Amino acid sequence: MEILTTSLRAGKPWPLGGHWDGHGVNFAVFSDHAEAMELCLFDTVGALETGRIFLPARTGNVWHGYLPQAKPGLVYGLRAYGPWNPAKGQRFNPHKLLLDPYARELVGNFVWRDEQFGAHRSHSQAMDTRDNSTFALKARVVGEAYDWGDDKPPAVPLADTVLYELHVKGFSQLNPAVPEALRGSYAGLAHEASITHLKQLGITSLSLLPVHHALDEERLANMHLTNYWGYNSVAFFTPASRLASGYGGLSPRNEFRAMVKALHAHGLEVLLDVVYNHTAESDHTGPTLSFRGLDNASYYRLRADDLSLYENHTGCGNTLDVRHPRVLQLVLDSLRFWVTDMHVDGFRFDLAPVLGRGDHGFDRNAALFAAIAQDPVLSRVKLIAEPWDIGPKGYQLGQFPCGWLEWNDRFRDTMRGFWLPQGRHTHSRGEFALRLCGSADLFQQRHRMPAESVNYVISHDGFTLHDLVSYNHRHNHANGENNHDGTSNNMSNNCGAEGPTHDVAIATLRAKLQRALMASTVLAQGTPMLCAGDEMGHSQHGNNNPYCQNNTTTWIDWTHTDTDLLAFTTKLLRLRRQLQPLGSQWYTGKTDPNGRTDLSWFQSQGEAMHGAAWNAPGGGTLGCLIGKAGGTRQWLLLLVNPQAMDRQFVLPAGSWRALLDTSNVDHDADWEGTSSYPLAAHSLVLLIAA
Repeated sequence: MEILTTSLRAGKPWPLGGHWDGHGVNFAVFSDHAEAMELCLFDTVGALETGRIFLPARTGNVWHGYLPQAKPGLVYGLRAYGPWNPAKGQRFNPHKLLLDPYARELVGNFVWRDEQFGAHRSHSQAMDTRDNSTFALKARVVGEAYDWGDDKPPAVPLADTVLYELHVKGFSQLNPAVPEALRGSYAGLAHEASITHLKQLGITSLSLLPVHHALDEERLANMHLTNYWGYNSVAFFTPASRLASGYGGLSPRNEFRAMVKALHAHGLEVLLDVVYNHTAESDHTGPTLSFRGLDNASYYRLRADDLSLYENHTGCGNTLDVRHPRVLQLVLDSLRFWVTDMHVDGFRFDLAPVLGRGDHGFDRNAALFAAIAQDPVLSRVKLIAEPWDIGPKGYQLGQFPCGWLEWNDRFRDTMRGFWLPQGRHTHSRGEFALRLCGSADLFQQRHRMPAESVNYVISHDGFTLHDLVSYNHRHNHANGENNHDGTSNNMSNNCGAEGPTHDVAIATLRAKLQRALMASTVLAQGTPMLCAGDEMGHSQHGNNNPYCQNNTTTWIDWTHTDTDLLAFTTKLLRLRRQLQPLGSQWYTGKTDPNGRTDLSWFQSQGEAMHGAAWNAPGGGTLGCLIGKAGGTRQWLLLLVNPQAMDRQFVLPAGSWRALLDTSNVDHDADWEGTSSYPLAAHSLVLLIAA
């Protein structure tokens, strides 16, 4: 190995990372507490270290240098010199090769070995002095040019947005209409067969589970499992290579870009689930991969009572400290990169309260939120918060800045409890109506719009829709945690036998409940989110935490599509587009010349709802009269019956025509009348003034 001594110039302290300017490569690395920073160069596959040189300049807290004549393809890593003193939060160990946090492309496959740990595995306060460079991930300098042609963001209005949460691999891995070489990849999602399904279904915006390069935890690797979901990021600027097919010789970065370009050409938005709350370095017993070795005390929130330990508001061992200006910059630079260089249309932020945590808890005016609000790039994309973490006062639903969308778990729990009641999980008609109409108690009082509530019953995290009505208990044994992980139990499928059944009555009831839950989500006021595969009856066989199941448990089985449910969901989304049944504005209670308000509620005999009727436990039939719905300016009527008994429902004056009845397997509602509607058990009906 050659120790370089003269060829590196001072360069510039920006932009951070390794960047080619057409003549050479500038390197810039942040570290507040390092005493020196060494650049290590490798051969093209990252196997042999070919040279080392200290970055010659420091401006503020950025170390930098410029390597003339260096080109894209150069492979490199970093070594940071400084104090090893875990008790004071310092974990510098120059024996460990570190990944540049701004790496655009990674080299190597991470292997769990003792050499990957900065601290001795048997003595956590002692430095491990073995070199890890043979096994460490490295960065490769890239050229950023890409021909986007006439690509432009679809810019779907929020009122028209329908989110569709999917895993890039699981979506196309088993689709026989996708060429085998492309299945389970960015290219597979961009294939005509995938796009045809998405367009015919009627969704507008794909919310992709994490695509940042992530690692499998050591525990999973030892069990020969993987972190399939990918919530364990190590590189915030790098598309995961495991999701790339390599078809046509494209790099993962350019295959991702080609996917976005193809989806945009069909009017489909691409949103990313991003994990800026923690990194794959885990707690004080975890590996030293990048951030920990570059400046542990700056990148992470350390415990005030013991700086050798980490605050763990994420449940993943560590918490990124977005209070630090350079860590804040890292998050913002990464977000801008994905919008400007990769053309994505928005983000869903995992455990988002972490990003708003100051010195004294969550703050909706935190620096990150303020920076995004004034940013000319980021302020224009869709921003969605998962509004909870596991830290003190971590539940912040409704508390994010105006313009942000939030996953509404109150909607999820209410709809489940209303249609699948059991004991304390039963939800009243009042709670159902409140969630159906945008959760005004959470959003309206802060001058936020109904669309900022992301309404969902199913997400990647939990049972699928099919399994929600089919299993009373989780079946997570394959995860290797003795079935102790995941949600403890379902609210009750209320459908008799658990799991697959040949009983026609049970199967019929399960199908009715799936349709009722789907309709409640799609027709509600707010932004609906569907989980990929639910429209086709996808089952995970009762596993409600399949984060480590990279197999047919999670891959959508296209050959066993529930065609009735798919047709029903397609019709639902078409009705939403055409009618916008609950509109995008809050209801005022004002009356029209006939004395009818823009939104009114009544019981099955036509009597208006009152206090006791709203709050009676166990749910009950309910009617909602909607004045001049957004898409038609006509009156709509929504009837719901979660109970096990059919009802005759007295209708408001006038002639009514049924558009949808979830009790019908063919979902055709061939009914028109003026007096009462035969409202079946476990059903939802939508009617329009004839």
